[in-house]
Amino acid sequence: MMGQKSAWNAITLWASLLFVVILGFSRLSYGMFLPGIQREIGGSYSQLGMLGTINFIGYLVGTLCLPPLISRFPDRKHGINRTTCFLLGLAMIGSAFSDHLAQLGLWRFAIGFLSALATVLVLSIAMDAVRPAEQGAASGLIWLGGSAGILLTGLSAPFTIDPSHLQGWRYAWAAMGVFGIAAAFGFAVVTSKRRQGSSSSQAEVKTPDQQRVKVYRLLFSPEKLLFLIGSYFFLGAGYIIYFTYLIPYLVSRGIPALFAGLIWSGIGLAGMFNGWVGGRAIDRWPSGYTLAAGLSLGTVGVLGITTGNLFFTTLGAVMIGLVSFITPPLMTTSLLRRHVPLRAYAACLSIATAFFAAGQMLGPIVGGVGVQQYGLQFGAASGAIFMGISAGLAGLYGQKQRKTKTRDLHLGA
Repeated sequence: MMGQKSAWNAITLWASLLFVVILGFSRLSYGMFLPGIQREIGGSYSQLGMLGTINFIGYLVGTLCLPPLISRFPDRKHGINRTTCFLLGLAMIGSAFSDHLAQLGLWRFAIGFLSALATVLVLSIAMDAVRPAEQGAASGLIWLGGSAGILLTGLSAPFTIDPSHLQGWRYAWAAMGVFGIAAAFGFAVVTSKRRQGSSSSQAEVKTPDQQRVKVYRLLFSPEKLLFLIGSYFFLGAGYIIYFTYLIPYLVSRGIPALFAGLIWSGIGLAGMFNGWVGGRAIDRWPSGYTLAAGLSLGTVGVLGITTGNLFFTTLGAVMIGLVSFITPPLMTTSLLRRHVPLRAYAACLSIATAFFAAGQMLGPIVGGVGVQQYGLQFGAASGAIFMGISAGLAGLYGQKQRKTKTRDLHLGA
């Protein structure tokens, strides 16, 4: 029988370790390593930002490929996930041997593609094993792994972005890939114990075309989930701009590598704290208003960089880690889980993640233009525009929820 475990179980713990790689290492470490990559491989920050866009193009392609893949092979979700996670670790190792921008771009595309598949599959498999009342907390625990990846990446700063360690970023990415392979093996072992029990329910995954049409109507109806999906899109654009250009901005200001790394680690440490708290909050208040509150505070945090003051920039970075780095994705996935049929959840999450990926694809392009025209400070701060729009759409979703609940109460009366 599915969904019998508490939020704290071996599957969610190993899923959290995988998210260290899927989110923290494979995707967000790129922004941290940009100064070191530029010194050795070359290229402008605008060109290197485009490699970030290529990564998210791969991420978008991966999310679009997953629904038909699951539909075609409904009984092989575990096998697809296992293969994907192992290949992701190998791609991390391969990217460490890049000698020019084109080669690194190909690796970034592959990593984006694989991490998209792994994000949805790991979340789907892990959440299937958790009691419904604790799925927000479980989601928080899993996404917390991404914060841990940020923390560890930041602590490596003296070794990866200091000019005296020209190839430090290569060694770091190779080590991250090895860690990813180990985490993939552990997750495969603990989930294999549930396969026999879950095989009887796999037939539910086979959704006909009519069910697929209902899913799209659910996701894109203004009265249902459209504003939540829109919020997820603009979140992707806003946060990735900030994460791509924060460290290059600090380095351009002459901030020592150790201090820049500690600021980055502060985001991760704050995110680890709020990943769990945010999960419990969305379990207790499953509303778009809860999501909007965190996004609004995160917008203020991004604007801290406009002051040009190191203290306020650091304070803003920590605020982002506390309320709008890990929390919005975990809240969005938890809200989807509450309003989407169980058998359609993986496909719905994949579609929602595709919009998130599209936002992340747009972000580095807009940020890169801002950097080229007005400098790194403006480019990084431009993420606040998208974060603010995301907060507004989340508030509109909360308003729709409230109207629906009020209408249901009147109908019940």
